[in-house]
Amino acid sequence: MLKKRIIPCLDIKDGRVVKGINFFNLTDVGNPVTLAKEYEKQGADEIVFLDILATCENRAITSNIIEKSAKTLRIPLTVGGGIRSIEDFRNALRLGADKVAINSAAVNNPDIILQAAKEFGTQCVVVAIDTDGENIFINGGRINSRINLVNWVKQCECLGAGEILLTSINRDGTKKGYDIETLNKVVDIVNMPVIVSGGCGSVNDIIDMFNKTECCAALVASLLHYKTATVYDIKQEMIKNNIPIRGYYNDRF
Repeated sequence: MLKKRIIPCLDIKDGRVVKGINFFNLTDVGNPVTLAKEYEKQGADEIVFLDILATCENRAITSNIIEKSAKTLRIPLTVGGGIRSIEDFRNALRLGADKVAINSAAVNNPDIILQAAKEFGTQCVVVAIDTDGENIFINGGRINSRINLVNWVKQCECLGAGEILLTSINRDGTKKGYDIETLNKVVDIVNMPVIVSGGCGSVNDIIDMFNKTECCAALVASLLHYKTATVYDIKQEMIKNNIPIRGYYNDRF
């Protein structure tokens, strides 16, 4: 059985980590570099930075945060937000990112997935999908593309995406648990890893999701930001429930 990953998600606005509900009502929760390092110490498998307004504001992702974090982290770093071109991909990787997440740009120009996979390898290409369970949304969840979720996921895999980062807009920040039904709809039709996001309110939500799906990783935000639990707490509970976890570099687990 493949080992499951726990990935803290840091949504970034104006250089700070924020958290909202259904992509709105944002609250400041801390410094991205400091939080990323703390979550690494707790046992995180990877870190995701998403500059949530970069696309809406038609600007590039905040480069200094990527560079500072990449220099201190020993675990993989994925960055997204404001990625519109192969040059943006190249710049993010040059700054130290290990993977690059694209959303709106991929919908507007699907060939960017193919081009990025060819130049940098599929392992670098993460397609982030914001969905209501039926259609996909772009521009930070503000615009309904009217593109069917299942059709889009299949297309992304054919073009060379290495991972899917699936976020439920309806569950984001609500702490009501992951959207298991939509997640299974996606996991069942692709062979690539799927990361789930949106709705985690307790450690039990993560255990429930791993027990009911073949999802490879859980993206976690509120649970960690508001100190309801640590990554260490999550992994301890996973061990108790016979869910395989990845090793940690200092043999803590």
